[in-house]
Order: sequence, then C-alpha cells, then structure tokens
Amino acid sequence: MPILNTPTLDTQALPTGQYGYSATRLDALGAAEYTLVTIVTDVSGSVAPFRKEMEGAIQEIVQACRYSPRADNLLIRLVLFDDTLQETHGFKLLQECNPKDYRKVLKAGGSTALYDAAENAVAATTGYGRQLTDADFGVNAILFVLTDGMDNASTLGVAAVRDRLVEAVTSEALESLVSVLVGVNVQDQTVGGYLQDFKTEAGFTQYVEIGHANAGTLSKLAEFVSRSISAQSQALGTGGASQTLTF
Repeated sequence: MPILNTPTLDTQALPTGQYGYSATRLDALGAAEYTLVTIVTDVSGSVAPFRKEMEGAIQEIVQACRYSPRADNLLIRLVLFDDTLQETHGFKLLQECNPKDYRKVLKAGGSTALYDAAENAVAATTGYGRQLTDADFGVNAILFVLTDGMDNASTLGVAAVRDRLVEAVTSEALESLVSVLVGVNVQDQTVGGYLQDFKTEAGFTQYVEIGHANAGTLSKLAEFVSRSISAQSQALGTGGASQTLTF
C-alpha cells in the first residue's frame, strides 16, 4: 500500500488487472503541462548492503529536481519491488515530495520480480498520461528501473514489458517516453549481459550500469537521473524525446 501519498491522490486500476497505481487528481493540477517521472527500485535481499546509499540517491534526485526550472511541471512516482510490488507514493507533485521523507523508506528482502515491476511502471505511466492528454494537458514521461540482478519471481515475462512500451509510444497518450534500465552493483558479467539483453528485448531507451554501489557511484547516478529528468521535461512541447545523456 502507498505510504507517502497525500489526500490529492486517487487510486487507479489498470486494464491488465495487475497492481494499480495512485495519481494526483486532475483538479489539483495548476500547470498546463507535466512530465511524469517514475522511479522503480529493487529492494530484494541482495540490495541490503547498500540500502542506505540507495535511499541517499533517491533523496538527492528529489532535492536536485526541486532546484530545476521545471520543478512545477514534475509529477513523481516511487515504486519498490522484491517478489512483490509496493508503491511508496503515486504520481505526486514535486513540491509535495520532501527529501527527508525518503529516509528509511527502503527495506530489503525477498526475491526479484523485475518484469512485473517494469510492466507496472510503463502501464501506469501510459494510463495516467492518457488521462492528462484527454484533459488537454501536455504530457511526456521518463522512467527509471533500478535493479541489481535477474528476474526470478515475476508472473509476467519480457514480452509483457515490451508490449507496454510499444503501447506507450503508439497510443498517443504521451508526447514521448524515455525509459532507462539501470544495473546497480553489477559486478558479474552474466548479470550485466542479462540486463543488457532485457533492455534490448523489452525496448528500453537506454541501459546504464554501476559496477560497485557506494555513496560516490550512487551520487553520480542521482546526478544522472536528475539531469535526465530535467532534459526530458525541457523537451516537452517539442514533439520528441530528450537526447540520451551520458552516464
């Protein structure tokens, strides 16, 4: 269940019948256009050694976005997953996201339902994007899926993730979508190859990899994520996605 939602967020269902999502009510939105930001974070047992550093990275991302000239045009959703999904909060206005709220929000344990989490992230983004578009808001999106390992617990497969990404692009619910798969603490070439294949087969825009997770590398990741969010938001209204950034 969501733990950092506000009264302006309503629960939404998804046509697939999978785990739904929460999002800010349209009558609570004051701008004419928005970039939807989704951060999906693996919290399986293997993440435990760098859990605090991951929390720090999330706090850095939120803090950096608050200084963006497009801060009033960002809606952020945070999803955690091990063998199940948990929405920490749905698509929430950035100004309602306090970096301090993300302390001790990650609790590591369980296995890895990577495909289920990725499918939900894309489906929710498209679903809310369609609502905004139908209400004449301008909307694009960027999502990040962070994982340190291979899927071993999903009910869905790679094809479901690919189908949702295709739908996001072809449905006209979003002006554009940037999707980034991030391999965190990937020190095994087998895992790195697996995630690179997942990126290609599912159709993610980009794959980036961190070989060893520590405060320094995760701070660098936070800076990359915040720059990517800013670039995609600034691209809204151009008819296309932002350019791929170098990690």
